[in-house]
Formats: sequence, C-alpha cells, structure tokens
Amino acid sequence: MSEIINNREYRQKALKEIILELHGGKTVDEVKKKFESLIQGVSAAEIAEMEQALIREGMPVSEIQRLCDVHASVFKGSIAEIHREHKPEETPGHPVHTFKQENREIEKRLEAVRPLLDNIKAGNTDSLAALSAAFEELLLIDRHYARKENLLFPYMEKYGITAPPKVMWGVDDEIRAAVKETLRLIKDGADSGQVLEKAEEAVTKAGEMIFKEENILFPMVLETLTEAEWYAIREDSEEIGYAYITPSKLWKPASVDVEQKTREQGGKPSDGGYIRFEPGLLTPEEIKWIFNTLPIDITFVDKDGAVKYFSQSKDRIFARPASIIGRQVANCHPPASVHIVEKIVEDLKSGAKDHEDFWIKMGDKYVYIRYFAVRNEKGEFLGIMETTQDIKPIQDITGEKRLLSE
Repeated sequence: MSEIINNREYRQKALKEIILELHGGKTVDEVKKKFESLIQGVSAAEIAEMEQALIREGMPVSEIQRLCDVHASVFKGSIAEIHREHKPEETPGHPVHTFKQENREIEKRLEAVRPLLDNIKAGNTDSLAALSAAFEELLLIDRHYARKENLLFPYMEKYGITAPPKVMWGVDDEIRAAVKETLRLIKDGADSGQVLEKAEEAVTKAGEMIFKEENILFPMVLETLTEAEWYAIREDSEEIGYAYITPSKLWKPASVDVEQKTREQGGKPSDGGYIRFEPGLLTPEEIKWIFNTLPIDITFVDKDGAVKYFSQSKDRIFARPASIIGRQVANCHPPASVHIVEKIVEDLKSGAKDHEDFWIKMGDKYVYIRYFAVRNEKGEFLGIMETTQDIKPIQDITGEKRLLSE
C-alpha cells in the first residue's frame, strides 16, 4: 500500500512540475517528452488534484487558466481510460448523455464555420455574412456552459473539487466573449484580419473545451456524483434549457426515491401549522406563493455566504436551479467577477453600505438588480437579499391611471 501511495505522490509531484515548466516557458514538445517518460497513465481525478495543489500553493487561478489549453494538449491521449460495466452516460436522457449530444451538435457547427474562415482568408469577404449567421447560432452554446456551471460545478464543490470548475468557467467565459466579439467586429465593418483572429480563437477554444469536458470533466463527475444527484441535475436542467437538442427521454435511476427527494427539498408540513410574524401569521403555502407572486425575483444569501433561498416567479429573469441552494455565492459567479461580488458582500456586511444597485440592458428588458443588507432589530447582520426586476414597463408609464379609471 505504501508503495502505491508513494507512486501516486511521485506522479502528482511530476504533474505539478510539468505545469510549472510550461509556466516557465518550455514548449509543449519539450514537456511531452518528459511526460511520456515519467507517466504511464493519468486519471481525471489526478489532474483535478494537481490543479488544486497548485492553487493551494499560491498559483493564481488565472495562471492555471492560461495554461489550460497547453496542459490539455499534453494530456491528450494519456488520460487513463475509465472502465465501468455500467455507463450511465450512454443512457438517453442522462445529463452526461445530453451534454455529449450537444457537443456533437457544437462540433457540426464548428466544422461549418471552418470553410467560411478559409474563404475569408482567401479574400472572399462575401463569406462574412454567412460567418455572422453561423456565429449567431453559436451564441446558443451559452446554455450548454450555463448548465455545466450551475448544475455540475455546485456538486463538484460539495465534494471538494474546486479548482477545475474555476479554471473551466474562466475558459467558458473566454469562448462566450470571443463569439460575441466576432459578431461585433463583423457588424462594425472591422478589418477581415481582426474578424478572423477572434473567430479562430472562438472556434479553437470551443473545440478544445469539448475535449476537456469529455476526457477530464465528465469522467471525474461520473466517478463522484450519486444517482440521486444526477437525477436532481436532470430535473434542474429544464430551468436553464438546452443547446441545439432536446433530450428524447427523461432519464430516471431506479434507486431514486422521488418522494423522499421532494420532502428533502421542502414539501407541505405534516401539521399544516402557521408561522407567526409581527404582525400576522401565515401558512408555509401562503408564504411560498406570496414570494412567488411578487413582481420581483428574490434571492437570499445567509451571513456565511451560502445561498439559502430564491423565489420562483413565473417570469424569472435569471435561471436559479435548485442545486444552487447551499452553494457559496462567490462560486455562483464567473471567476472574472468574483472580486466584485466579494466587495459587495464586504461593504454590506461591515455596514459601509446598506444596499448596492446595478442596472443592465438584456434584449428588450431593462434589469434593475439590488443587493440589501438584512439585519435584525439589534443591527446584527443576517445576510444579503438580492432583488431583480425588469423596470422597462415602469419606465414606459406616462400620465395617470386611477382606481376608478376604465
């Protein structure tokens, strides 16, 4: 046993050294030679351990993210095959099966883009219109990434797998940004060279992300998550939506007790009792539907930074899957904006501010986002409430409408 442990520690050390050498400027070919001589096979779990060890030792997530494409290339063909008699990801309707179906569709669209890029390189600018249409369709890739970030990542964090989600989310954001920037450049009539550079970045990174998901991420989570957790992910997927496909079947593992799951997430209390307020009293059902009927979305984060509640109004602006409950609020945002979230929390918790407001345009909506410090009568900090509302209909109001108006 000690020999196995020592070998694992040695290999972990070797993996970290490889990444650090890449960081120091060595080429992929130089590192590959050392990699192949030292390592016979690398599991997805060991890659996760390596990244987390580097972060614990002080390497910024942004540095590992910068190296992500390089070490994925190094590991290609060397990741140990995971042999399982039962492969749930091959069952239609299973979340991983759905993710892979979407990847096949994404690949088709990436392949369709490449001839257009070749045409533009050859001086045929007529292909720019077709490229714009193709990239408009690529925008839908966001749903694929959003389900991964908001459904898979919370469970990974629950099991202490924190580095891969941070690194991967950062790259997802780079892909989103490259797709949008390509469309902006085409719309603004930018030089074809600029368009090509940004479009090729988007296509290359999106293709590499498929490899990382299917050879690193999916094997890792399939080894880790329970069937009940996969069932919860499948249930929550409808909230966010799918990219290019809709699952043909609704997968359900035989081992999941659906009624138990419902009870755990909060069902009707057996005593039908009331909850007393100052003033008044309400039943849990009345409370639920009051919050869900409000013309604003509400999310509550407790004093320790964990998401504790969100309302479920019929016209939610931002998707909120049930898996977000219990998740640290900092992990619910892209790495690039975490520092902003942490500053808001710090200001509200310390009393430097009582609220913080933002407003953004989203299509035909004008979204007003507000964060409030929640304190009790003693002034003790209990948490933060986020409210989100489309204020465009309010801005459009003119004149008066009285109670007696027809």
